[in-house]
Amino acid sequence: MRVVLERSNLLKSLNHVHRVVERRNTIPILSNVLLTAGEETLRMKATDLDLEVTEGAPARVERGGATTVPAYLLYDIVRKLPEGAEVMLNTDENGSGMSVVAGRSTFRLQCLPQSDFPELSAGSFSHTFEIGSSALKGLIDKTQFAISTEETRYYLNGIYLHAHETEGQLKLRSVATDGHRLARAEIDAPGGSEGMPGIIIPRKTVGELQKLLDLPDVVVNVELSDTKIRFTIGGEVMK
Repeated sequence: MRVVLERSNLLKSLNHVHRVVERRNTIPILSNVLLTAGEETLRMKATDLDLEVTEGAPARVERGGATTVPAYLLYDIVRKLPEGAEVMLNTDENGSGMSVVAGRSTFRLQCLPQSDFPELSAGSFSHTFEIGSSALKGLIDKTQFAISTEETRYYLNGIYLHAHETEGQLKLRSVATDGHRLARAEIDAPGGSEGMPGIIIPRKTVGELQKLLDLPDVVVNVELSDTKIRFTIGGEVMK
């Protein structure tokens, strides 16, 4: 793999995906970000086995391929590079290492094979609908403060998103509680959400989703089933 990117594009995408990675991991591959180069795009993927985030950045792909490198280490390197720099990522022929080159600076990172990176099976989604980012952000902002932080009561560690009929009108409702207080918010249900199963969005997913919803007037595609939910915001996918 050999690709060249603008530092700002690489940093923006890494900033989104690296936050999913836990700093302390007993499984080495979960400390890494998966890089896949092809079709003028470098796609980045990170997971903690519960949450997976994927995002692409425009790149000049001189040689396609895929590998994984330490997420936080790569992020820290790119973050400290000068504004406007061009960054080249170049893997060894045997795939054991990757060079990060920018100007007169060269860094070497150890790689783990792409085949070791876990793939979260999305399965099939029974319902799909679109919702404005400001509307979804409102549902989250008005309820996330009441999410429980008590790990033993895992069913309270998130926001319950479901469709509910009120006075003959279908509403999309978010609810969170820690057992002492309860927060609820609702909006008119978007088309396609009729009959959707109720699902609990975990606290970590809620936190990452909030950071992606700052841009106004962005359409969010939501796909869900009884056990999975996937958000697509522009070029970023979170599930």
